[in-house]
Amino acid sequence: MKIYPNMNQNNTALLVIDPVNSCAHLNCETPEWHIHFTQIREMIPRLEQFLAAYRQKVGGLIVFTTITPWDQAHLPANLNELYTDPAATYYSDDPTGFDQQFYGVKPQPTDLVFTKNTYDAFSDLQITHEFRKRGIQYVIVTGIFTDGCVLASIVSGFSQGFNFVILADLVETTDVPVRQQLQELLLKFTFPVMYGKTISSTELLQEPSLLRSP
Repeated sequence: MKIYPNMNQNNTALLVIDPVNSCAHLNCETPEWHIHFTQIREMIPRLEQFLAAYRQKVGGLIVFTTITPWDQAHLPANLNELYTDPAATYYSDDPTGFDQQFYGVKPQPTDLVFTKNTYDAFSDLQITHEFRKRGIQYVIVTGIFTDGCVLASIVSGFSQGFNFVILADLVETTDVPVRQQLQELLLKFTFPVMYGKTISSTELLQEPSLLRSP
């Protein structure tokens, strides 16, 4: 059975949210806040393998997001105000650009890369513009963090009328137990019931309507 009746190669895009050092690299962990990325680093090789298979079997538009420097000068006013609460503050002090570099994945020349300064990928209006221009209706989602930027992007994009497919084995969050529990609830209930088909990457690559002709 098809994932969505009208989904095909031409109206589908793959969105890869924030596979960057600040969300994955060992040096960007915050042990004093119990923030570790072990589960994310285990997911990234699977994501890279999937990207290679997707390019070969499906093709089509692939979009990556990265981030601006995550500091007060680059973030919007509402995030800066939220971050006045010490429990919510999450600024980066990296001046080198290391945080924004991709971790374990490499966009290809035909891919699109957009930079965002908040959680929601669709806050960069160019993404929506490109999707509309190319006739994209269905968005396959992978990336980091399931309970943060992935969640925000799905909710925002859904409100703009896009249909979503969430790849349950290719989204991930920090090792914090409560966030892992929240991720499990999102994947088992919230996403499939409210926002989009939630399947594995293997199931997606078996979808006949997406595969290239032999």
